[in-house]
Amino acid sequence: MLLKTVLLLVLVAQVLMLDNGLLRTPPMGWLAWERFRCNTNCKEDPKNCISERLFLEMADRLAQDGWRDLGYIYLNIDDCWIGGRDASGRLVPDPRRFPHGIAFLADYAHSLGLKLGIYEDLGNLTCMGYPGTTLDKVVLDAQTFADWKVDMLKLDGCFSTPEERAEGYPKMAAALNATGRPIAFSCSWPAYEGGLPPRVNYSLLADICNLWRNYDDIQDSWGSVLSILDWFVQHQNVLQPVAGPGHWNDPDMLLIGNFGLSLDQAQAQMALWTVLAAPLFMSTDLRTITPQNMDILQNPLMIRINQDPLGIQGRRIRKEKSHIEVFMKPLSNEASAIVFFSRRTDMPYRYHTSLARLTFNKSLTYEAQDIYTGDVISGLRIDTFFTVTINPSGVVMWYLYPIKNLEISQP
Repeated sequence: MLLKTVLLLVLVAQVLMLDNGLLRTPPMGWLAWERFRCNTNCKEDPKNCISERLFLEMADRLAQDGWRDLGYIYLNIDDCWIGGRDASGRLVPDPRRFPHGIAFLADYAHSLGLKLGIYEDLGNLTCMGYPGTTLDKVVLDAQTFADWKVDMLKLDGCFSTPEERAEGYPKMAAALNATGRPIAFSCSWPAYEGGLPPRVNYSLLADICNLWRNYDDIQDSWGSVLSILDWFVQHQNVLQPVAGPGHWNDPDMLLIGNFGLSLDQAQAQMALWTVLAAPLFMSTDLRTITPQNMDILQNPLMIRINQDPLGIQGRRIRKEKSHIEVFMKPLSNEASAIVFFSRRTDMPYRYHTSLARLTFNKSLTYEAQDIYTGDVISGLRIDTFFTVTINPSGVVMWYLYPIKNLEISQP
């Protein structure tokens, strides 16, 4: 009897595991929600409403403006695309705003070397009131998305109960597996359970989801960025160990290029999200983005750090009385990314420190490249004191590498 029970548990675990081999590094791409929300007024605002036109134009920008070649390959639809269900119960897009259907968008994205993501919700309704994926529709909807050649599913949790989520998220992982199509699975489950153990089982999540939202939705403000960062830092001992290749904590979208961040704050969000090994999903208008914001998002060394194959989530290692914080992310080949972050609001601050104070203890000589300026500092040892000048609400970010590995580590 005991042997039968053990075998049954093994079989159940195999069914629940997503096991799709996807997202070995954090996913990168574009997501509609933060910038375009649930704007369905295509009569008065045809260029900015949630429609086929919007996604075709963003696909063109991803392919033609350098984004795709840097790794921004996901073109993700969020809420408000659904028109209802047909006579057989299958989801259909709004026929006026998506006249050619979702499969058409997927084919177009694929023709440009992109991938298409889509949104649903594990409840009677999506967060904005469109038909959801109830438990009896999980298998049907998973197959529908596969038939449309979708590459990622974001499954939200509005209007669902804890019991429905506990059953529905593993069930969707199994249903996606059963389609035979590799579909990355983005779960909102932990965000609806407070984001922390014991209500959140991160070992289970890592087996059924490729990425997950832990905390609140981001809003277009610096205060929102800080609130999310504070929560991640407060709970970094829980969150850092559960992130890695194939399963990532998701602090939500990048605001860069929108309305709420200064240039320094935009640089700070990019640096902090990068060092946290976060998915890099832009949510801005790529048709009108400024060159300055484009430079932040397209910084090749920043992207290389985010996409480091070790997949280690960074953490805050110092918090000073001067309101300077230091974050560090270990990288391949004994390199590291270091972010010096200022919470000051008065003036640029000269921060004096050494590698020894930043927990480095190897007797090596390092070089540091400033991610944003490109400046290189040579001859750093653990006892070398140095100074960085950090703007208010800004960052200085270094790519630090030992000289012995210069040939393979230097960008």
